[in-house]
Amino acid sequence: MRTLIAIALTSSLAASAALAADTAPLAAGKPAGVKQAQDIGTNNMVLIGIGVVAAVAIGVASSSNGSPVQATPPLAVTTTTF
Repeated sequence: MRTLIAIALTSSLAASAALAADTAPLAAGKPAGVKQAQDIGTNNMVLIGIGVVAAVAIGVASSSNGSPVQATPPLAVTTTTF
């Protein structure tokens, strides 16, 4: 399991470095995409809201309303004295 995680992390780091090398520097005097980042449409807000509601529903459904698991009773140990 550790090796699979290590392989996944290594490949993701290598891929992100390779993809980052393909970008050109920002052009002088042109916007850097700030307006696009600020324009989160209502469609995205609805999707984020649905995701939050789903996460809360999953959390409530998976929580236990019963009593906690009872501990096993201790074993009786008998000792003999001589």
